[in-house]
Amino acid sequence: MMTHRNLIAMMAAVHHSWTEQAEGNEKPPRSVTLFTVPLFHVFGLFMLLGAVLLADTVLFLEMFDFKEMLRAVEKYKVTDMPVSPPLVVAFVKSDLTKKYDLSSLEGLGCGGAPLGKDVSERFKEKFPKVLLVQGYGLTETTGAATRVVGPEEAARHGSVGRLGENMEAKIVDPETGEALPPEQRGELWLRGPTVMKGYVGDEKATAQTLDSEGWLKTGDICYFDSDGFLYIVDRLKELIKYKAYQVPPAELEHLLLSHPEIADAAVIPYVLFFFFPMMVPGRRSRADSHVVCSEEPWK
Repeated sequence: MMTHRNLIAMMAAVHHSWTEQAEGNEKPPRSVTLFTVPLFHVFGLFMLLGAVLLADTVLFLEMFDFKEMLRAVEKYKVTDMPVSPPLVVAFVKSDLTKKYDLSSLEGLGCGGAPLGKDVSERFKEKFPKVLLVQGYGLTETTGAATRVVGPEEAARHGSVGRLGENMEAKIVDPETGEALPPEQRGELWLRGPTVMKGYVGDEKATAQTLDSEGWLKTGDICYFDSDGFLYIVDRLKELIKYKAYQVPPAELEHLLLSHPEIADAAVIPYVLFFFFPMMVPGRRSRADSHVVCSEEPWK
């Protein structure tokens, strides 16, 4: 359950951030924002509310298509886009981007899942004038809890930025419940005015997620560096435990995506049988080819 107070607090943070960035500019430029993220997702919801608050021009596609999206950017001189990591990967790997004038693009705000350092660096190489920033948030926090501001912070590839206004955080050992110092991985806990009231009709889930002091247990494995920048590792429940090692699927996905012949990748912790197309460098993939993995394919 998100309250009016949650939404007002989030929009106050958006307005404060915009005011800071526009300081000294008598007539701050208005953005033309193309939405590619669904509005039923909290990322799309709070970005749309923010765009309305700031009087930006907002564009929607009737149905998402990568080529149509590029055509819209060219036609309407789009300046900003909220995106998910797969779309950033598409920007990096698709040759279609060379066929359209994308010079109006100023910034992409990426969220919804971790974005690998390799993909971020390759995007910067291909689009040096476009600022790619990441943020982190949940439905339970009414949107962004952290944000990246400006080119200097964006250069910290892999980070989702620093804490937003009025937000507190700590990294907690999932086993002991003890708070951990910087550079140590643990579960991220958040507290602030944008944190939800609870889950409607589910007191048990609410009690498991919110403690008596108002801390929200995010279920995400993260760490802060010594400068206060947050890095997302993976979901706590999705960690693959193998021979005393904890292997985050997102790290394996980032490694796979570094291969130029792989368009996208998804790693799942445990399967009985798994089929995937065989990729041969320099050739088209064969969708009818597959490999059958046993329950423990590493043996």
